[in-house]
Amino acid sequence: MSTRESLTKHSAGKELERGNVLGQRELNRALLARQYLLQRVDLPVSEVVEHLIGLQAQAPNPPYFGLWARINGFRQEALAEAIQSREIVRIALMRSTIHLVTARDCLELRPLLQPVLTRGLMGSHGKRLEGIDTSALAAVGRSLVEERPLTFSELGAQLLERWPDRDPAVLAAAVRNLVPLVQIPPRGLWGSSGQAAHTTAEAWLGTPLSPALDVEKLIKRYLAAFGPASVNDMQIWCGLTRLREIVDRLRPELRTFCDVHGNELFDLPDAPLPDGSTPAPPIFLGEFDNMLLSYADRTRIISDEYRPRVFTVNGIIRSTFLIDGFVRGLWRLERKRGGAVLILEPFGPLMNHDRNALEEEGLRLLDFAASNDKTREIRFVNK
Repeated sequence: MSTRESLTKHSAGKELERGNVLGQRELNRALLARQYLLQRVDLPVSEVVEHLIGLQAQAPNPPYFGLWARINGFRQEALAEAIQSREIVRIALMRSTIHLVTARDCLELRPLLQPVLTRGLMGSHGKRLEGIDTSALAAVGRSLVEERPLTFSELGAQLLERWPDRDPAVLAAAVRNLVPLVQIPPRGLWGSSGQAAHTTAEAWLGTPLSPALDVEKLIKRYLAAFGPASVNDMQIWCGLTRLREIVDRLRPELRTFCDVHGNELFDLPDAPLPDGSTPAPPIFLGEFDNMLLSYADRTRIISDEYRPRVFTVNGIIRSTFLIDGFVRGLWRLERKRGGAVLILEPFGPLMNHDRNALEEEGLRLLDFAASNDKTREIRFVNK
């Protein structure tokens, strides 16, 4: 079964009439359906990861929660084994951030997104790299990490021997953005910690980078997982710019809508559009979930009022829970003396049936994340 066929099969609710204007709830339900969050799916980990075009993964554990929320019977071992077998890798891609992607997407997406990483590097460290031949820096860095995997601290220290008057952290950051570095296990394995060690994608996967994925294909994949969406949404998601003319070329192949603000939205002709009244279960999202980061207008999933409570000033995107498809609070796991406590922090009062359903899903989350703890409980807090 293809990803698109499985997506249609697992979408809940009746299809929306093909009107011109999509309201907030219709956009929300479309997002949940395409993210496999209206109901869990029976699909392999690699197929789900590829359909989602990766999961944002600055920290090791959030992708496990993301897949648990989407796949029936998901266990940590399924992803850990895929990482260890090199079927799935961790690499900087969209928005210059670490993503968990399939090996195929790693090899195809990195060349396409190289301008995003180069722009990010120059924006952050351009002045401190003046006078350095960045091609030579990239070549030396590649040679070092292919000789043996290195942490950024180790890489910077070795690069400093060649460029002694420079900041080693900046030198390592330059290599990270100019060379396709993957983080190798045990980084990315459930419960692991410590600094990430890096080598090149080519060395780790034993194959060269593929020709860059066609941008038109990338846009269609984004719409399959996140649409309907505006051109600005697409650019926010991937970091590429000047997509308008490409979308205009695709226009004959796409459906077009407007949101309630009059923004033009694009979509695949056969992608699911569940009715806005389609029931949505309580959902736990891990830190940095892509659904909160992949739009210019994020009100299809989180209100502007709640964003400051989720997006911290130091760049953390907190773990959230959804009620009726929208962010309604934060969650975290705390462990003390062999026990696990799921802390739930609603942003406002919850209806009794929503609270009960959230607790039921919370117990399942504890079964997944804290199965070895002697005691498990759920605690509501208000701030």
